Amino acid sequence: MIDLKQYGYVESEMPENGLIPARVVEQHRSQYIVICPQGEVQAVLKGSFVHEAKVKDDLPCVGDYVFIRYNESGPSLIEKLLPRRTKFSRADIFSGSIGHIKADREQVVAANFDYVFIISSLNHDFNVNRIVRYLTQGWQSGAQPVVILTKADLVENADEFISKVENAASGVPVHGISSHTGLGLEQLEEYLEPEKTIVFLGMSGVGKSSLLNVLMGEDVMAVKAIREDDSRGRHTTTHRQLFMLSSGGMVIDTPGMRELGLYGAEEALSHNFSYIEELFSNCRFSNCSHVSEPDCAVNKALEDGSLPHEQWERYCTQVKEVRFIEDKTEFMREKKEWAKEISKFTKKKKKSGGFKR
Repeated sequence: MIDLKQYGYVESEMPENGLIPARVVEQHRSQYIVICPQGEVQAVLKGSFVHEAKVKDDLPCVGDYVFIRYNESGPSLIEKLLPRRTKFSRADIFSGSIGHIKADREQVVAANFDYVFIISSLNHDFNVNRIVRYLTQGWQSGAQPVVILTKADLVENADEFISKVENAASGVPVHGISSHTGLGLEQLEEYLEPEKTIVFLGMSGVGKSSLLNVLMGEDVMAVKAIREDDSRGRHTTTHRQLFMLSSGGMVIDTPGMRELGLYGAEEALSHNFSYIEELFSNCRFSNCSHVSEPDCAVNKALEDGSLPHEQWERYCTQVKEVRFIEDKTEFMREKKEWAKEISKFTKKKKKSGGFKR
């Protein structure tokens, strides 16, 4: 029998009617692999659960704890999703343009983790703005973000890159490592504690699979070469999966993300840029737009250099996106409610014969 406490499970409610607890360790569309006291088993969603979950846009994902009806001769049934401690979400995007974000839909990437490893490589695709975007959503997850800069052996000035990220991400641990040479890997030991879970996030080609192979002590993920012209790679991870390390810690590996739509990130935005929003209280006017008003603390900080222009631009860009998504989300919710009311009215009229000619 497997003790689910090793997988971070903390009993919050008693399962009923013969159900048992499990943790989702792998997902392939509608097919799941879960770990339960009986071991790893295949599982599918119970029909009634699917209907309720689709209404809420709340299907299980890797890292979730669930109650299942165990079946020793076939797929077990997932009947209940347990409350999440943490979750990493993004707006569901089907186009690279912000105007095409389906902002009314939340895509949960992973759940119930303790650390968010935001992984970026020190090659030609290094981008501080992208890292800061991931950090905003990382804070929103409720877990501790950690920035991992891979391929540190390929640059002579790794400390300079680390300093750039530290300056843009106040209070967030930043580590430069090399999966190839082992440089800096000892810095990660504090996060690999038993029963703790880490989620790997980042674009393709940043070294997530290589780092996972090193931490696992074996090649569990294929590694593909990156393109020389832009230092970007093709997806090597095709689905989300939870791995148990020899240390007793766990890693949730995720496919590389080409787009990250900030979802429900207003509070995290304030956390990520708290040093900027603290300036607002020093402006003469409480509704200062920080453009041309007199005695604007932001403009003063920009002029004397205490607030770098690039950091202010990052903040403004993320504020615009978060507000756009929130406005569109509210619009889509109102549109859905309106459609429901019309549907109810139509059904009521048909029953009463009100549409007869």
